[in-house]
Amino acid sequence: MDAPQPTARSGAVVATLAFAGTVAAVMQTLVTPLIAELPTILDTSSSNAAWVITVTLLVSAVCVPVSGRLGDLLGKRRMLLACSVPLIAGSVVCALSSSVVPMIVGRGLQGMGMGMVPLGIALLRDVVPPEKMSSSIALVSASLGIGGALGLPIASAVAQYASWRVLFWGSAVLAVAISALIWALIPDVPAGAKGQRFDVPGALGLAAGLVCLLLAVSKGADWGWASATTIGLFAAAVVILLAWGLWELRTTDPLVDLRTTARPRVLITNIASLFVGFGMYAGMLIAPQLLQFPEATGYGLGQTMLQAGLWMAPGGIMMMVVSPFGGKLTDARGPKFTLISGVLVIAAAYGLGILLMGSAWGLMLFLMVSSSGVGLAYGAMPALIMSAVPASETAAANGFNTLMRALGTSVGAAVIGAVLAQMTTEAGGYTFTSESGFRTGLVFGCGVALVAVAISAFIPAVRGSAASSGTADSPAAPETAAAKG
Repeated sequence: MDAPQPTARSGAVVATLAFAGTVAAVMQTLVTPLIAELPTILDTSSSNAAWVITVTLLVSAVCVPVSGRLGDLLGKRRMLLACSVPLIAGSVVCALSSSVVPMIVGRGLQGMGMGMVPLGIALLRDVVPPEKMSSSIALVSASLGIGGALGLPIASAVAQYASWRVLFWGSAVLAVAISALIWALIPDVPAGAKGQRFDVPGALGLAAGLVCLLLAVSKGADWGWASATTIGLFAAAVVILLAWGLWELRTTDPLVDLRTTARPRVLITNIASLFVGFGMYAGMLIAPQLLQFPEATGYGLGQTMLQAGLWMAPGGIMMMVVSPFGGKLTDARGPKFTLISGVLVIAAAYGLGILLMGSAWGLMLFLMVSSSGVGLAYGAMPALIMSAVPASETAAANGFNTLMRALGTSVGAAVIGAVLAQMTTEAGGYTFTSESGFRTGLVFGCGVALVAVAISAFIPAVRGSAASSGTADSPAAPETAAAKG
């Protein structure tokens, strides 16, 4: 089968895919301003209301690699349209909900839409000219972070000045708009793995293993890290994922080709992605708390949720601004250089955060620098992945890399959350995370970012012949001949 040719409307395609990724990510942070009010809104306990957040994480983790593989089998445009359906349905269900169960169902449906991001990145190699590939990958990949950063202030403003249901009706309208744009602007290119079968046992095994792992990570602090439930879930995750790995190695058409993911360039990039996800999320967890803690603590800044969101919004804007420059840097020096540069910027941002955490302006600067680093790193990782996998596995490989980032953010949330919960102080009869606790969290973020730098340094370069010929070792060839890093 001949490789699909780039389309003349590649600019509109890239804009559509970036918009789709941004909206899908916005839906992840949509309920953040409502966390404290959810038990009252849904007439339930705080522990039950927490599932409104947790279920989206679980469902997106399971569906992202599955959506990627189905994109390779059935066509990426078809799967992009399919992902928009649960986004619409989930938003409507949430908007109509008055109790916790339908809200959890709706949030789970919204989580299914996160598969749009890796599908969109994979589609770029089919429709974008080579000279625009790197910048396009950078923008669409960074849309995940852009949506997360911009979603908080937008959702805060809507929640403060209108009914909470408007959040979900608005997300339903955005999801319908995305579906229409995909239908009108995204070309239907041949599926790269057409004719292969879908690995149902592999999908079920990965889903079961991920649910056990993420439940243990996300709920371990509530249940107790040494509780029988948490330990049992961790043990089950290990057993199930090992069995899943053995199955994937033996089946003819695996959900995730572990032999491909074991290639040094792919494997080390995925490992680095775990640490980059951790490093990114640590700051996103610490900054809003510092902004909203009472001034009576001596280090809190006493901002409302809306004010905190507005202080954080420039970070998302910086990610959008930096992404095209990341693409140019990749063209000039290669994605490995861009990844290392991005993670070094993240580490430097944590250093700024430690020095400037006493002011809102300082935290805004910290988030702007950190988000700039994330924009560089998030754009480089898909380029590294696509330079090392065959065309028939592009979407699946990007889905797996997106999963690694999500696992990193989940582990980061658990670790930083544990640090902040352990290092506390009392003020006005209430217990708060201490100033030293926040500083320790920022030091953790800096350390993890430096570990990601060290890991990224071991990513092997693309062989010159592979880079120039577009073989299986470098089918996407997003790098120029001079950018073998």
